[in-house]
Amino acid sequence: MTTNLANLANFTSLELPVAPRRRARPPKRKTRITIYLDDEVLDAFRSRAELTGTGYQTLINAALRTRLAAQEAAAAAA
Repeated sequence: MTTNLANLANFTSLELPVAPRRRARPPKRKTRITIYLDDEVLDAFRSRAELTGTGYQTLINAALRTRLAAQEAAAAAA
């Protein structure tokens, strides 16, 4: 038992490496929602996701962004 205490005393005298500082979290860019989609729409996105190797939610997000950009461009041109 004394050897364990002696080892503990030696351990406390060791210099431990300092852990690197964590980077700050990036700002939150997405929000979790619940949305109801037609089965056909969801099936189409899931099929495309399987073909491309991209998540279907990512594809839905990209489609919505494309649509919004088109609407903004049309509004700016008018």
